[in-house]
Amino acid sequence: RAEADGTLAILAIDRLALGQEICHDVTAAAELTGLSEDDVRHIWRSLGFPEPAEGEAAFSDEDVRNMRAVAELMEAGVVRPDIAFAMTRVLGSSMARVASAIVDAVSAQAEELEQSEVALDPAIRAGGFLPMFPDILEQVWRRHLQAAARRRLLRGDPEEGEGLVVGFADLVGFTALAQQASDEELAQVVDQFERLAYDVIIAGGGRVVKMIGDEVMFLVDDPVAAAEIALGIAEASRSSADLTDVRVGLAIGPVLEREGDAYGATVNLASRSTAIAYPGSVVVSPELRAVLAEHPDYAFRNLRPRSLKNIGRVSLSVLRRADDRPSSLRGAIDGRRRQVREVIVERLATIGVELPGAAEGSAPADEPSSGR
Repeated sequence: RAEADGTLAILAIDRLALGQEICHDVTAAAELTGLSEDDVRHIWRSLGFPEPAEGEAAFSDEDVRNMRAVAELMEAGVVRPDIAFAMTRVLGSSMARVASAIVDAVSAQAEELEQSEVALDPAIRAGGFLPMFPDILEQVWRRHLQAAARRRLLRGDPEEGEGLVVGFADLVGFTALAQQASDEELAQVVDQFERLAYDVIIAGGGRVVKMIGDEVMFLVDDPVAAAEIALGIAEASRSSADLTDVRVGLAIGPVLEREGDAYGATVNLASRSTAIAYPGSVVVSPELRAVLAEHPDYAFRNLRPRSLKNIGRVSLSVLRRADDRPSSLRGAIDGRRRQVREVIVERLATIGVELPGAAEGSAPADEPSSGR
């Protein structure tokens, strides 16, 4: 029937990825789990799946078994309903991203194989690829659970001490590049930036909270480690021929961590600081500067007080290494700006557009303070 309907590939995916019979509607799932129909729908939506229509078979026996286990935990008072629903949201969004990444990887490999002399059926390729993932996911989850629990215990009382350092690193010129580069070129830039960010942040003892396209958000317990990470990202991007400069904003203070994300005034200050940083520079909050002020490896340059949206007037500083002379740093940044301009000029030339001064090879005009 599937072959006649033109849905044979869908049938193969259903059997390969799930391999379970979908046989229960919402009413049946509620009766089998002891949950209300509203709770069944809420859990299903929280996991990221579309809400089933009335009478539509949407759940397998395994789905029902898992929901019943959650219901028993809530009934026993082991976990509050609001926490259970929050966990389903985190689980659903995380697994959706993992699944999407796997499908993208298999699809990209399929396209490469189609262009070569090797010909393998997609189902065969996926069949050898997918069975290993449950064990891998469980082991990675256990290691992250261990790391998160240790991190929380070692941090102690969040109301004591200086708080966490929040950092944002933003790839300069990405919006302009997105208008000119092909999808493949853009994906390569994002991938390289993501790899650079993960390498430097994780190696420095920080934690990547999330990637937001051309921006990464990270948390660090130790202020000196945070400074090294920020300077390391800026320096690595300057030395890369394939990336534009990265600007970084850092702030220290109390942070609300919830569902794998971070919130609060410290997060807002770090984000707003990034927006006013010059390309290739690191901007720090007054509180973080006070913590790092006595460290011999760092020097600071005052920025004029800025009014930041929903924050107010703040005196920020540019962080640099003590042995970096301002003139040499400025020269490096100017050099990178010229390289970026040359790339943009070259791309625009392919569509018949010429920037003012491009023909004469003039130096780029001064950037606005936002660096955009």
